[in-house]
Amino acid sequence: MSEQVRAVPGEPSYRQIFSKGLLDENPALRQMLGLCPTLAVTTAVTNGLGMGFATTFVLVCSEVVVSLLRKHIPSSVRIPAFITIIASFVTLVMMLVKAYLPALDEALGIYLPLIVVNCIVLGRAEQFASKHTPVQAAADGLGMGVGFTISLVLMSAIRELLGAGTLLGIQVLPPFIEPMLIMVTPAGGFAVLGVLIAISVWPEQRRRREEGKEALETSETLCAACPLNCGVNDPHRDDCARGEYAERLMDAFLSAYDPNRYDSTRERDA
Repeated sequence: MSEQVRAVPGEPSYRQIFSKGLLDENPALRQMLGLCPTLAVTTAVTNGLGMGFATTFVLVCSEVVVSLLRKHIPSSVRIPAFITIIASFVTLVMMLVKAYLPALDEALGIYLPLIVVNCIVLGRAEQFASKHTPVQAAADGLGMGVGFTISLVLMSAIRELLGAGTLLGIQVLPPFIEPMLIMVTPAGGFAVLGVLIAISVWPEQRRRREEGKEALETSETLCAACPLNCGVNDPHRDDCARGEYAERLMDAFLSAYDPNRYDSTRERDA
């Protein structure tokens, strides 16, 4: 009954809002946001978990507060207001981590206070929380935070296992296997991130192929959707006139800089 009262035609459900941050709009793997901490702190699983939980807490709390105040914050100062709200929760997280988890605080270093300027947090506050209800904002923040945490933990597990032979500080690989020290360097971080991005987009590309769609947009698909119908997609048609279209396009482009320029198109049409 409560679900029927809450449901609004055309509005996504809370489950849809939450789940989109896990894969479809994953901040690190699909939107390429927050890559600085993603590459810097993911040398150990504990670091990835700590950064993920801290970012999730800030995301949920800041989005809820922004949503509650969205009608009272003037649009001219919304960005400074959002940053102030985010900075307040980041300060709270820093104080808690420093008091109860000093080892994690030392490991995360400058990247913990830099959550204030993390594109994920500020972007969700501006794009989603400022336009939706507090409950929807909480679902969005939780979904984005969990998706970001999953990305960090996956990267941390791969890099720690291959780079040190351990997981959560516990020796996993046998001693005779040499660790790949490159995995704990920035080069290793970029390599693992690239593999995870490729894996994350593979299901979508496979679904497109099964539906008979092209996996990637090519010049032909882009031209087919172009309203100008210049004929590039089929140069053998009588109405193609690629050369004529290119000349018209160049005339229009140069006329924007020099309105008095001689226009070959106008003379030809006359």
